[in-house]
Amino acid sequence: MSHPGSVDIIDFLAFTIYPFIALGVIELISRGIKLSSWKKLTTQGIAMIILSVIYVVFPAMIVTQENNVHVEPLWMSILVMLALAVTLFFQARRSKLDPTKADY
Repeated sequence: MSHPGSVDIIDFLAFTIYPFIALGVIELISRGIKLSSWKKLTTQGIAMIILSVIYVVFPAMIVTQENNVHVEPLWMSILVMLALAVTLFFQARRSKLDPTKADY
């Protein structure tokens, strides 16, 4: 049992797995419809920003707690996802300018 304001370990693992699932689903769909790599990377970056906003605004709706307790956002996870989004946008720009440099 965690202290009030934090999330349980199961919820923390779910918060960690959701971005991985989003990236994987976008990867599979983009390969299935043969989307160009810069569009795929841009979509993945947008997904990371959307998840970051969700993690700030709606964490209490995502976690499973018995009482109506104020849940603090996971700031480190949010910052990592935003850093990943910046990196994905950089790679998308690089891939769009010179497709031969894209290994994705």
